[in-house]
Amino acid sequence: MISRYTYKDLVWVDMESPSNEEVRQIMEEFSLSPLIGNELLTPSVRSKVDMYEDFIYLILHFPTISHKHGKHDEQEVDFVIGKKFIITTHYEVIDPLHEFSKVFEVNSILDKSTMGLHGGFVFFYIMRELYQSLTHELDHIDDRLEAAEGKIFTGEESSMVEKLSLIHRDLLNFKQAVRYHRDVLESFELAGRRMFGQDFDYYMRAILGEYQKVASMLENHRETLIELRETNSSLLTTKTNEIIKVLTIMAFATFPLTLVAAIFGMNVSTMPIVGQANDFWIIIGFMVFLTVTMFTYFKYKRWF
Repeated sequence: MISRYTYKDLVWVDMESPSNEEVRQIMEEFSLSPLIGNELLTPSVRSKVDMYEDFIYLILHFPTISHKHGKHDEQEVDFVIGKKFIITTHYEVIDPLHEFSKVFEVNSILDKSTMGLHGGFVFFYIMRELYQSLTHELDHIDDRLEAAEGKIFTGEESSMVEKLSLIHRDLLNFKQAVRYHRDVLESFELAGRRMFGQDFDYYMRAILGEYQKVASMLENHRETLIELRETNSSLLTTKTNEIIKVLTIMAFATFPLTLVAAIFGMNVSTMPIVGQANDFWIIIGFMVFLTVTMFTYFKYKRWF
């Protein structure tokens, strides 16, 4: 599907899961290389940037940035950036692009450009929108970390193991998706300066700043998660040790009782105490005495 947006003499073409015919049409309209056409038809494994004579080709991957789609994988966006056009290609719905398209033709943001209207300026605003969406996603993960922290200290350590593992999975997917962004953007900065002039450096530094904000938040969340998992593991270990200690004490306390009961239950011809007056209560009293003695000793040793 092709969506076309215009602002004055600037064109933005957004393609979602384009067909062969749609890609061929765009290639002819903007005189793109056949190599680009092949790239636009299928997702790529790695992010990259290529400089051509009249345009720059850029591939970036982003983590899934919408909860309503229920996915936790990477989304690819291909950019073909020329002086008077920009082409974006993706293979599923990407909410920030959809939101940006609503304001592209009616918003006056492009009028604020101090370097003239060109595809690089639109790229700057699209990237800013994408990175802001990533910060919102990281804010959501931060809320999940805070919620997990609260439950860790309210006796829900066991259930937090799975929740913390899910957060770890999301942060890992996030990190994997944006791991090449810095290298690609730094390469694009050089290509952008050649195509759009020295003034474009300011906007590229702003894009790198947005990326650095995302990278810093991601690293902070990762460190917080490590601390929470270690704390949760320590509390679980402590609780498990307490349970084992109680069970061990109970085993030691009941062992003498079991031994006494077994001795007096032996089928022999003569047995001390057995057969005498109040023999039952004597045996019970002896067992109670042993139990109290054992627990007193455990208390003295501060084993519980």
